[in-house]
Amino acid sequence: MPDHAPAPVIHHPIPLHPGAQGAVVPAAPAGLPTVTSVQLPDGRIVTGYTLTPAPPVVARPTGSVPAWAKTTALLAPTVGGGVAAGGIGLSYAAPGLIAMSHALWSAAALLVATVIAVPLALRTARRALTGNHSSSAGGGSVRTTTHITQNITATGLFGRANGTINHH
Repeated sequence: MPDHAPAPVIHHPIPLHPGAQGAVVPAAPAGLPTVTSVQLPDGRIVTGYTLTPAPPVVARPTGSVPAWAKTTALLAPTVGGGVAAGGIGLSYAAPGLIAMSHALWSAAALLVATVIAVPLALRTARRALTGNHSSSAGGGSVRTTTHITQNITATGLFGRANGTINHH
């Protein structure tokens, strides 16, 4: 047994190309496109997964028109033509629309007149059938009206209410 601990082992890789110490040379294996072997400047070869590089951003040449502006420019005549066609259609339909509005107002007036006239007609028919006339000149019976009066009193907020009802 030696008196001191053994010295640590340091591995020094042997460079494949002694003249290319500063250059990094990628060497892709044939079967795996996402795995790349790279020789580092100190001569070691490292194999690992590589990230796919982002595609370069293509700068738009100056003076070109963006796509949204082209789309808007193509849609503007279409929208304008649609509005114009709608206006022309309304101008042709205006007499019919006016006639329809008059017909709707006439129907509403007829409905209101019916709601008012039907009860009056029923009342008149009932009086004719029963012979009950309210005019005294016609020789029939005179209809009298009943008057009801109420007198209600209460004491306090929650007091009991007392009242009288008089029929006249």
